[in-house]
Amino acid sequence: MAPMDDAHTTADAFEASALSARELREDGDHAPAAPPPARKPRSPAEWAFVRVVAYLKSFEDSLDEDHEAAMGFAGGPDGALRIRGVGYSAPDLVTFACTDRRGAPVQLIQHVSQLNVALRASPKPGDAPPYRIGFRLARALEAEAAAEAEAGDGDGAGAGPDGASDDGTDAP
Repeated sequence: MAPMDDAHTTADAFEASALSARELREDGDHAPAAPPPARKPRSPAEWAFVRVVAYLKSFEDSLDEDHEAAMGFAGGPDGALRIRGVGYSAPDLVTFACTDRRGAPVQLIQHVSQLNVALRASPKPGDAPPYRIGFRLARALEAEAAAEAEAGDGDGAGAGPDGASDDGTDAP
């Protein structure tokens, strides 16, 4: 069991334990481990962003080549939005750049206290390969962490969402 010294609530402790221990899923796959704590405290929005990316990448790992990740909504006219970018604006907003079923752009802005994302498999449009945003964002986070480690700047703050999304919608 992972140490839970930094947990502030029972829910935080449970999540830290589950993520650190690699959550077991019914299909035998494992959810990603939580990223190591940053040297400098992250904002709630940045933590939410990093965790959403980890879950999104894990969800995409389970998809076949005919599906891509979308967000499902109850009662909405479109039902699902295809995720094209994820970002954050510190200290408390997480953003999703999406497209609706007609391909029109949609920008979703969520306060971290209201963050609720239902990931859903959605048939990919046309014959193009499926869009894997979780993999792109995870690679960007890994490159950012490697650059910080190589630079040895000591603050561990990182550059935030800059460069984390290909669509440029994540700028603060």
